[in-house]
Amino acid sequence: MKYYILFGPPGAGKGTQAGAMAEKFNLRHISTGELLRGEIAAGTPLGLKAKALIDDGNLVPDEVVEGMIEDKFNTVTGVDGFLLDGFPRTEAQAVVLDEILGRRGEALSGVISIMIPDSMVMDRIRHRAEIEGRADDARDEVIRHRIETYHSKTEPLIAFYKSSGRYTEVDGTGTVEEVRERIFSIMK
Repeated sequence: MKYYILFGPPGAGKGTQAGAMAEKFNLRHISTGELLRGEIAAGTPLGLKAKALIDDGNLVPDEVVEGMIEDKFNTVTGVDGFLLDGFPRTEAQAVVLDEILGRRGEALSGVISIMIPDSMVMDRIRHRAEIEGRADDARDEVIRHRIETYHSKTEPLIAFYKSSGRYTEVDGTGTVEEVRERIFSIMK
């Protein structure tokens, strides 16, 4: 099995590229946000625990998210691997992911980070806001905060994966097709 993590700042094209990556390489795309919503809607034990926490105004703890991901690894069939989007978000989660994969006799195949300059993040999110009518995304201070959050939360994790030799950056500038070809060449 292959196990990939997809990183990138807001507006880098993760959502656009994830579907193509999953289709081309027969991977199950796991977005933690979608996963949580799905588990809650399905009424699974983990979903019920997550819903109770969220309903009480609490964050879902790492172990619940980790349990949901491990459950997907154990129950999804007919794929050649998984593409994680939104997990791990911390070094502690990265260590747990390695432990989960180790129990399966597997290892992380790689981390692909779609990189674009902060100025392009601003432009792309503004453009997306116009297209989708999202006024909150049109405010520069909101976009800057998202960029700062990405750098403060993700950069330590990037360093963690760089040190293990499992991290590759992809130039996210250019057309969707050009970026996709760069990603596919890494995954082959």
